[in-house]
Amino acid sequence: MLMSASSDFLALCREQIALLTQGLGATLSIVYLTQELVETPSDEAKLIPVVIYPETALLPPGEETAEATEHKQLQVGNVLILPNQQRRLLTAGSESPTSLPESEIPNASGPHLKEEYLFSGNQIVLPLVYEGVMMGLLVTGRKDRAWNEHEESQIQRIAQTLAIACILDQRRAWFEQQLHEQQVLQEKQRDLLDNLLHQFRNPLTALRTFGKLLLKRLRPADTNRNVANSIVRESDRLQELLQQFDQVIDLTEADLAPLHLPEEVFVEATIQKDAKPPLLLPGTGDKAVDCSLADILEPLLISAKAIAQERKLKLITEIQQNSPLVRANVKALREVLTNIIDNALKYTPPGGKILIQAGQEKANFQGIVISDNGPGIPPQDLEHLGERHYRGVQAQTEIPGTGLGLAIAKQLIEQMQGEIEVFSPAINSKLTSPDAPGTTFIIWLPEVEN
Repeated sequence: MLMSASSDFLALCREQIALLTQGLGATLSIVYLTQELVETPSDEAKLIPVVIYPETALLPPGEETAEATEHKQLQVGNVLILPNQQRRLLTAGSESPTSLPESEIPNASGPHLKEEYLFSGNQIVLPLVYEGVMMGLLVTGRKDRAWNEHEESQIQRIAQTLAIACILDQRRAWFEQQLHEQQVLQEKQRDLLDNLLHQFRNPLTALRTFGKLLLKRLRPADTNRNVANSIVRESDRLQELLQQFDQVIDLTEADLAPLHLPEEVFVEATIQKDAKPPLLLPGTGDKAVDCSLADILEPLLISAKAIAQERKLKLITEIQQNSPLVRANVKALREVLTNIIDNALKYTPPGGKILIQAGQEKANFQGIVISDNGPGIPPQDLEHLGERHYRGVQAQTEIPGTGLGLAIAKQLIEQMQGEIEVFSPAINSKLTSPDAPGTTFIIWLPEVEN
């Protein structure tokens, strides 16, 4: 694949050749880049001229194509050279140009530069080498006199400048390619997400409709009305999440336009003092209000009791109705409690117990305690609780999970100036046993000042 050379790199080549011409009196200068060929052995390469001065030194008419030029290269040892041009050659690692004996310079029957620009003793060929990688050649020469040591040193510096510019240009091209591939991948992921969300909406609408129909058919005293209410409430919650998804992924064509690296990139290190809340988290943008923990828990306990009954678990609740109010984001707090209660229901085996208490107190805080008598959390996993996608030993079980629930809960509670404490074994000895150590979560929220 031919390495792409940007206009910036070609401009730099022309500037360096101008230094050779105006500063050192060079009457011929050519910059070649290598071209790797898939169909040829790995130790072969082709040379493509990218900048030639003067332009009148181009190949004769009919032979000036890149393909014709590529056939000019031969190989001496491990160094590519151009036949009929080099009388002085600088190899990688050498300090100064060295002369090749006439007998070691192969004759070539292929195309060559016009005879008037072939100077038998005053040409220098320098490989463009950086970090052991050869990327091309610099050929320069003049008619009237040979090069002195100082001039050869200047030419070496120009070759080194070209080599560094070449590798930077290559890396720029690579980054742009990676950027393009990333954009293609993001577009595919967006299409997939759009498809999934579209398919998700229809069953969600049906589920919400069934819940409302069920409510209409059940008598007010029917105990199943709580279940129907939970179906409608959770459907509304999912609908709200879908609307937030739509807002986030509603990108314009300008947002999806190909990105290009700017001509000049400035990187400025900044410290963001107030981090903005991540998108799609419940309660984003809502203000904290004064609320009752009992009121927030009430609808959640209805769902939890139904799930516990289905999974043959015993759910015990101890809720103090007249506890002081707390300052919290209602939607965010419900998400926190839902995640932690769901974990207790999910990891407690059939026949187990779950205890939910509200009204615990410590200095200026009100707490909700959620305990279970499940298998507990190993000490090595306790250190990582709250890390995104970390599941520890649970990742080895068949219990589904993403490792995000506790991370989201911790983040939301910290935004409300609250705390989460975790104890395993659980601190409630009435539930636990040596075979079922269990876990206790305590969510602390700031009390409303009277």
